[in-house]
Amino acid sequence: MARQLDEQIAGRFPVGRRLRVLDVGMGRGAQALRLARLGHQVTGVEQDATMIAAAREAVAREPEGIRERVRLVQGDGRDTGVHFLPGSFDVVLCHAVLMYVEEPDPLVAGLARMLAPGGLLSLLVRNGDALAMRPGLSGDWAGALAAFDTTAYRNRLGRDVRADRLAALTATLDGIAAPLHAWYGVRVFTDTAADDAAMPDDLETLLAVEERAGRTDPYRGVAALLHLCGVRG
Repeated sequence: MARQLDEQIAGRFPVGRRLRVLDVGMGRGAQALRLARLGHQVTGVEQDATMIAAAREAVAREPEGIRERVRLVQGDGRDTGVHFLPGSFDVVLCHAVLMYVEEPDPLVAGLARMLAPGGLLSLLVRNGDALAMRPGLSGDWAGALAAFDTTAYRNRLGRDVRADRLAALTATLDGIAAPLHAWYGVRVFTDTAADDAAMPDDLETLLAVEERAGRTDPYRGVAALLHLCGVRG
């Protein structure tokens, strides 16, 4: 996903430009720190106290030049309008958050308002059109059969969450003046790997395969996750 995001940023903004990035639901800050290391000014928003504490610790371990490019805000991603003015950011990230939001459209609309004209909105969501893949590939035939007709599922943390369908999110982005510019699949072949699986010796080859599949039909359509990139008009 990071490679996909970098591709979109490189294709939209001049090389060397320091971008204003908002990362909503930043978790432990891996993506925010990666972008800060690349020279961008990053603001991270996270509601969970444990997660934002871990992010603060991670930022504190960075050199001063990187630390000063990162701002952390504890808050709900649905309240971005309380903290920031419309049009304040060039790039807005919302990765692995919408599955925890019962009504995602207001959140996505609020994120789009944070973008300057021409800004990039990056969403990472659970693929509602491929929910049967994980149980099916695991031999859970009853679970696979049930997954065809729903966008609800139980994640690896044991939480009941929801998925998004590509067509519905495309319509949402059109309706908020940030139409879909590009989309990718994420975790096409690796979704059934165990969380504690050892790092493979041929990691670069694995990543090359996933990157190729994530931009190629029909593979991307059955990925566990979808990475959607909209552009503010």
